[in-house]
Amino acid sequence: MQVEVNENEDTEWNDILRQHGIIPEKPKDPEPLIQEALIEAEHRAHENRLEDKDLDELDALEDEEDEAFLQQYRQKRLAELSTLQQTSLFNQVYPLQKVDYAREVTEASKEAFVLVNLTSQGGNTESQVLTELWRQLAVKFGDVKFCEIRADMCIEGYPERNTPTILVYKDTEIRRQLVTLRELKGPRTKIEDIERLLVDLGAVKESDVRLKKRSDEDDKAGDDDLNIEDYDDDWD
Repeated sequence: MQVEVNENEDTEWNDILRQHGIIPEKPKDPEPLIQEALIEAEHRAHENRLEDKDLDELDALEDEEDEAFLQQYRQKRLAELSTLQQTSLFNQVYPLQKVDYAREVTEASKEAFVLVNLTSQGGNTESQVLTELWRQLAVKFGDVKFCEIRADMCIEGYPERNTPTILVYKDTEIRRQLVTLRELKGPRTKIEDIERLLVDLGAVKESDVRLKKRSDEDDKAGDDDLNIEDYDDDWD
């Protein structure tokens, strides 16, 4: 007569059967592992709670955090800033001439990311927006080379409706191109949108201390700089 065995039961007989490999080991209860993972995640989050704080924000936490712990992060931020200063070689928008394109863009991309703004001849709204963002980004991210050239001076007969066009070079190759700002937010594109592009490209690390959310007041001020209400004349 064959006796049915419930392999999941905790009995002495089942223990004997498991020892002899007659029935498989009982599956381990996943709950302790899950609890351990949750505790570890909570501990890691606590340890890393200051990762996105800049120096001013760290100073503001003096009454809440251990001074030695804060000093550790201050030193880390200062080291990061020092490294950024050493690699900040550009810090301006480079106006291009066609004859210099190979040297200033293609060859330069062997050492750094190079972003080219093919801008409008007539200065359409999106080109105005990107030209201003280009200036801000060049100052902020000096380790990335930002260049600008009028599109029709770079490529004969380049359609005005395709401006601005962003070309991203690295290691002599075009890694990305955006025709107009429609992939971003059109004329409402902000510096954060280009920063996100830089992170996606790998030109800027996601943990970069220069990446910081701008305030609502800054966003509103950016909207007031340009009148975008009548933006519809450049789409055919």
